[in-house]
Amino acid sequence: MRTVIDDEGRTVTLPAQARRIASIVPSLTEAIGETDVTRLVAATDWCTHPAGLDVPRVRGTKNPDVEAIVALEPDVVLANQEENKPGDLDALREAGLAVYVTDIRTVEGGLESLGRMLSACGFEDVPWLDEARALWSALPAPTARRRAVVPIWRKPWMACGSDTFTGAVLARLGIDNVLADSPERYPRFDPADLPPHDLVVLPDEPYTFTADDGPEAFAAPSALVSGRLLTWYGPSLVQAARELPDALL
Repeated sequence: MRTVIDDEGRTVTLPAQARRIASIVPSLTEAIGETDVTRLVAATDWCTHPAGLDVPRVRGTKNPDVEAIVALEPDVVLANQEENKPGDLDALREAGLAVYVTDIRTVEGGLESLGRMLSACGFEDVPWLDEARALWSALPAPTARRRAVVPIWRKPWMACGSDTFTGAVLARLGIDNVLADSPERYPRFDPADLPPHDLVVLPDEPYTFTADDGPEAFAAPSALVSGRLLTWYGPSLVQAARELPDALL
């Protein structure tokens, strides 16, 4: 056994090679699944990647089935500070399980965090992570900046606000979130009262915006994009680096 430090600064005791890994975050499930799917023993109902994943499901990120996870006897449970509730993570720890918590807020920070997490699980060479690092490093610095609103829901209208991974991804691509100074991470808004902006970024999750449902509410041009490329921070970062720059033109 050895000890590692997670993103919250907690000491976590793990085997040198974590052979039984439970993940209660879709992005982290994909990260382990693309690295060595045989080590995954549990995932949430919302873990859709990698495709064809066949492991026990333990409900969602906000309501994981703690008893089911404990019964699977994982070497470690992978979690995220924003996506999982502290009470659920404490319950897993009280049941004797090792819980490793990530805290991912930027692209560069996310790549570093994923590297630490994978290393903690005993992975050394991770090709998709190396590729993601190379692709994001190779993206040129933006020569001009744009201002965008990023709706995530309607009825009521809600958008990305302050301190979101989505905002950090867009900022790296030269697009500033006009609601980044909001006191809320996901504030409600009225399309008629937005600050000046020249782009509306409409993802297909959690609300499924389409060409016929969303753009008509705004005067600025809209870009319909994959929500996964804006919000997931595992192997999807490879696809995001390749596709988002053109999708947001």
